[in-house]
Amino acid sequence: MAPPSGPVRAPEADGVAGARIRTARKEAGLTQQGLSVAVDVSRQTIISMETGDYAPSVYLAIKVARALGVTVEALWGRET
Repeated sequence: MAPPSGPVRAPEADGVAGARIRTARKEAGLTQQGLSVAVDVSRQTIISMETGDYAPSVYLAIKVARALGVTVEALWGRET
């Protein structure tokens, strides 16, 4: 059975990860549009990640982290 195509909605909103993404994006001096261009997705996808409504693929998570100059764990890792 093939996985569903299209965006994957997070099972529940992850506001912590969204806040981390937003903070890292601003610290990198990027707008939502700028980050979307850097990782080749729509601005709406960036908005959805920042609100915690979108769970990116591993590939996209790596692209976002690299564009922001941080690790994937710094953005989506769980607080311990």
